[in-house]
Amino acid sequence: MEWVLLSATGRLARVDVPESAWVVRAGFATRVDHDVLSAAAPATDGAVGVITASGAAYRLGLDQLPALQPGGPWSLWDAPTAAAVLPTGDDPVAGLMDLDRDAPPLALGTRLGVVKRVAPEYRGWESWSVIALKEGDAVVGAGHAADPDDLVFVTDDAQLLRLAARDVRAQGRAAGGMAGIALGDGADVLFFGTVAKADRETAIVASLAVGPDSAATLKTTPFTEYPAKGRSTGGVRTQRFLKGQDRLALAWVGLPPVRACDPGGGPRNLPAADDRRDGTGAKVYGPFFALGG
Repeated sequence: MEWVLLSATGRLARVDVPESAWVVRAGFATRVDHDVLSAAAPATDGAVGVITASGAAYRLGLDQLPALQPGGPWSLWDAPTAAAVLPTGDDPVAGLMDLDRDAPPLALGTRLGVVKRVAPEYRGWESWSVIALKEGDAVVGAGHAADPDDLVFVTDDAQLLRLAARDVRAQGRAAGGMAGIALGDGADVLFFGTVAKADRETAIVASLAVGPDSAATLKTTPFTEYPAKGRSTGGVRTQRFLKGQDRLALAWVGLPPVRACDPGGGPRNLPAADDRRDGTGAKVYGPFFALGG
């Protein structure tokens, strides 16, 4: 099956692998530039959907993307950005979607804490809308989620909300979603993603805490340490700030191994896993741009 990959630096490529791109990727030990993936989706009938921060979706054909070698390790160093192959302009890419009408509903999370599952409705369009956003809001993440799966928000004030996908009924494309996570004063959603029921026991939560008067600290913790809560609640603390820290700069939830990169796509080393849900993490130095798979 051919998959489309999105790197943390916004580059897109395709690869033909016999199973999930995330599973195959986990087997690569060699680190290369642009090896941090933020999304992957199977290509149905030679295309995937690209979701942007404004809530737009675009059909992206495989013929517009370079092919990576299935044996890896994969590097998206020379791969094009979405803006180079689609009319996205300055609208950042928030995720990828499977265009198969039999795929589970597409789940979206926004900066202001809105959640939505979109009923499969793709009809061969080149572009369409998947959510009606309020002024000042933006999609921060997307993924497919069947009823038994989990939806996950992480905020910049270090709150994580894990909720059952079945608690978010699927809506049509024109709908604006519903309350997902209750945000604290001044907080924004930093990450939104999905965790399949089959991946629940192996998924990892990663976060990077920063502040003006402290070194950055990074923590990776098993997803199972975080209890599920109801929709429109505040979640639980995912990382305890040290003195001088005031926010999370990065967060990611997905299948191991968790990887990190600097602004140029170069790999960054991560500390050992911490089983404490609200631990402080380990100090790290140098620029961190993204966390991913």
